[in-house]
Amino acid sequence: MSRENIRNKNGARRRALRKRVLASSDTCAICGQPVNKSLPANDPGAPEVDEDLPVSRGGSPYEYGNCQLVHRRCNQLKSNRSTNWARNAIKGKNVKPTSIPFKTSEW
Repeated sequence: MSRENIRNKNGARRRALRKRVLASSDTCAICGQPVNKSLPANDPGAPEVDEDLPVSRGGSPYEYGNCQLVHRRCNQLKSNRSTNWARNAIKGKNVKPTSIPFKTSEW
C-alpha cells in the first residue's frame, strides 16, 4: 500500500512556490554554501525545496515561510529531522535525534 505524496496534490501551487524559493534564495539553508541552480536533479549539489517543519511532522508543503532552498545531499541528510539537527550533523557535532512537535488539532 503506497502513501500519496501530499506535495503532488496541488502541483501548480507547489511549482509556483518552488519557483519563488529558487528565485529568492542562493544559499543552502542547512550548510550555508551557495547552491548551483543549473545542476540536474539527480546531482548531490542540485537545488531542492525543503520544508523546515517536515510534512510528516505536520508542516505545510505550500507555505512559503516553511520552505527553504537546500542542496539535495543536505536534504537527504536532514530527512524528516529538524534543520538544526542537520546543521549540527554537517558540522560533525555529536548529534542525537531531536523531537519536533507534531501539529495537533484543537478540538
